[in-house]
Amino acid sequence: MITHAMLLLALVAPGTPGDRLADAVTVEHVFGHLRALQAIADAHGGNRAAGLPGYDASAAYVASKLRDAGYTVELQPFAFNFYRELAPALVRGSHAYSDARTMEFSAAGDVTARPQQAGSGCTASEFATFVTGRIALVKRGGCLFEEKAKAAATAGARALVVIDPSATFDGSVRVPQPLPVVAVGPVTGKELGERKRIRVMTRTESEMRITHNVIAQTTGKGNPFMVGAHLDSRQEGPGINDNGSGSAAVLEVALRAARLHPRRPVRFAWWGGEELGLLGSQHYVSSLTPAERKKIRFYLNLDMIASPNYKYQIYDGDNSDSLGGGPFPMGSAGVERTLQQYFTGRGLPYTGKAFDGRSDYGPFITAGIPAGGLSTGAEQLKTADEATRFGGAADQPLDGCYHQACDSLGNVDRKALAVNTGALANFVSHYAWPKS
Repeated sequence: MITHAMLLLALVAPGTPGDRLADAVTVEHVFGHLRALQAIADAHGGNRAAGLPGYDASAAYVASKLRDAGYTVELQPFAFNFYRELAPALVRGSHAYSDARTMEFSAAGDVTARPQQAGSGCTASEFATFVTGRIALVKRGGCLFEEKAKAAATAGARALVVIDPSATFDGSVRVPQPLPVVAVGPVTGKELGERKRIRVMTRTESEMRITHNVIAQTTGKGNPFMVGAHLDSRQEGPGINDNGSGSAAVLEVALRAARLHPRRPVRFAWWGGEELGLLGSQHYVSSLTPAERKKIRFYLNLDMIASPNYKYQIYDGDNSDSLGGGPFPMGSAGVERTLQQYFTGRGLPYTGKAFDGRSDYGPFITAGIPAGGLSTGAEQLKTADEATRFGGAADQPLDGCYHQACDSLGNVDRKALAVNTGALANFVSHYAWPKS
């Protein structure tokens, strides 16, 4: 019987650059790290989100493994705006309305007061007649939610209700606010406007917190290249495919590489706060001096490499697939070609992925550092053609548990994990032990 571990080894032909690491890296070792991350989530409220104990434990696990392998580990701290909802919003007029949603970064509060319309709530003039202490009712549109919240708070509103003209919705006011902010649909909005007093209650945590990137580098001469993955999950679940899969693969390759003493240095990174907007990688890149940025040869990113309804995706570093995105720093095309050669040489299908900056390579390419990476997909539906090429189910999400509690060990495809870990091992060996 052919196991997934055997499959990983079989995908790397003897004598190629990839045989250095691929002989040592197995999918079972990678899956062992995923088991550890699942156990961490289980012990810490079901998630590994930045700013919460599950992420800190995940970072400690990675750092401990790296130190045991001989690395000097940097835990790079950075501050960020933390937010979580502790209980659903309550909006009550004649009764409690079920479509009320707490907007992200709303303050906690329990306010009962008279409602007052304030147009779109975007300008001071719309609040010119607003009575301090009331609850502001504003229409969606015209400006950012953050601007509406600022204008309402400046006018003395004790709470803000944003009304959508067609349906209820989820939204964010982007930074911590001094007043409760909720969203409702059109029917609720109309009824609230007709009441003499309404109640708005939110239960949230919103404050500045510290989290960490984990960074380690092998020995070797010359300028380093980087390999990384985000380590944090969403608050909704354990994040085992997104992105335990990428983190575990990078960790196992890093552990094995340390024993083999690469000729050229490899810098490995596990990012915090990706799910909050690429915060960790942005902080890292911005902390580098111009000279330090120039020394990084390129960055390789792994994000969701084991989706259950997967397709093998390689970031399109030169827009040769006309997928858009960019910028496309010189050298990104070379990263893409090296990954393509791995798949082509083993008769494996692959497709391009837009260089749109939606994962942690984004800050690198913005800074002019070449980059690339691998992914197997998120909420997008698989087409019939893709189902023919890659297998799996057409018209179904590539990862039906994307950003959900069910993104657990059962949400990982071992074949996809093996293939992409093999591609990573091949890539690192190719550049860490060059032929010339």
